[in-house]
This record gives sequence, structure tokens and C-alpha cells, in this order.
Amino acid sequence: MSVVRTQRSCVAFRTHSPSSISRCTHGSASSDDTASGTPTWIGKGLTCVCFKHKGNYERIFVNLTPSQEERLRRLKHRMKVYFDASRPDHQEALRALWYATFPGQELHGLVSDQWKEMGWQGRDPSTDFRGAGFISLENLLFFAKTFSTSFQCLLKKQGGKQVAWEYPFAVAGVNITFMIMQMLDLDASKPRTFVRTVFLQMLSENEWSFDLLYCVAFMVMDKQWLERNATYMEFNEVLKSSRAQLEKELLMDDVLRIEDMPSYSLLC
Repeated sequence: MSVVRTQRSCVAFRTHSPSSISRCTHGSASSDDTASGTPTWIGKGLTCVCFKHKGNYERIFVNLTPSQEERLRRLKHRMKVYFDASRPDHQEALRALWYATFPGQELHGLVSDQWKEMGWQGRDPSTDFRGAGFISLENLLFFAKTFSTSFQCLLKKQGGKQVAWEYPFAVAGVNITFMIMQMLDLDASKPRTFVRTVFLQMLSENEWSFDLLYCVAFMVMDKQWLERNATYMEFNEVLKSSRAQLEKELLMDDVLRIEDMPSYSLLC
């Protein structure tokens, strides 16, 4: 276990995976294909992605097991749910996000100037969920409850290097959800990227893999934002470079879970 100090002065503990598993290039896949994340052989006769462990191949089949299919179905359903301000459960989730973000601070209403403190564009946060839907609210709530220290560091811009223009926290979170949805391409009928296939295996091991990946992505985005001393006009570029970093880490030989990603150590 090693101690890692993050960019905004949080201290995280990273437990290194004991696994010595490495991916192999089964069949005719070239090293260039694997590195790019879009191997040309996917969907062309091969039915698996392979992992090599102590001389033996462990295959991840594109044809999912019933359990994997069920988890994927539930995740895809979550991704298609629109935020509906008239639904009591959606209202309750929004209130829960407020109190997880500002414990002890009374919320005056679901439409209030208070929401701007969290980085929403206006008085009504429901208008900002249109791009990514209800799952973006679930992601923010998961982050706030699971990694509260990191969440508060990013929200309040605590410690570490400061930049002249800080991104709006909550709106950035919605954009990160949308970016991950695009990166994983889960609605595709066939795998079009190696990253998607690797993630499906992670999902089969942990149903919260999408939410964990979201938390890692937020930390990666913030780190790159600070390193670039970015401005509003560079937000999309920072998102693109963050996506590239996530894809690179997901394809690393010893990354079999979200927790194995090097940038997971940024969380605390």
C-alpha cells in the first residue's frame, strides 16, 4: 500500500493489485491495433478478448453470460431514463444530492438560487440533466456518498494549485457522464472498441463499475484542468484528453477492475 497526494491536497491510499495478469493478442490482432483501442479484428470472426495468467489463457467472450447480460441491461436502462422533475423518486434523489453536498444546510426548494452554489447553470438543475439524463444525477450522488472527501475537494476547489477560471462543478459532472457513455458505446449491437469489451468484463465483476469509472473520470478531468490552467473555451479539449487517459488506463495489462486503474489512486 502506498500513500498518494492528489492535486487538491487530498491524501489517498492505493492498494496495489497482486495480480500479474496481462492481456494477450489472440489470433491476428497486431500490437498497434491493441494500443489504439480499436482492434480491426473485433467482430470479424473472433469471439473473445484474451487475458494471460501464468501461461494460461482466460477468455472474455463477446457472447455474454445471462448474468452479464442482465447487468448490462440494467445499466443501459439507467442510461435511457430521463430526469423527470414531476417524479417523486427523482425529486428525492435531487434533495439527497443537495444534503450529501451541503450537510446541515437547508434546501429552500428544488428550484432555488441555492443550486448555483453547486455549479448548476440556473435556479432549476433539472434543465441541466437533459444531456445525460437521470444517471448523471445518480453518478453525482454516488460520488458524493462514496468518496466524500474527493467530492468536497473538487466542489470547493480546496487546496492545491488554483486556476484563474474554475469549471462549474455540477454541469461538468453531467458532461463527464455523457463522455463515458460515448466512450463505452454500450448501445452498439457489436463491440466496436476494445475498451467496451474490457469494461463489460469489469461490469460482470462489479455492478457499480460505471459509477466508479465516473468518479475516476472526474478526478482525471480535474487534474488535467489544473495542469493546463484551462479556461472555459478549453473545456471540451480537457474532456477529450481525459477520455484518452481513461482509455489508455483501461487497456493496461494489469487493470482488471476499475480499482486497478492508476488514476483510481486520486480518489480519497
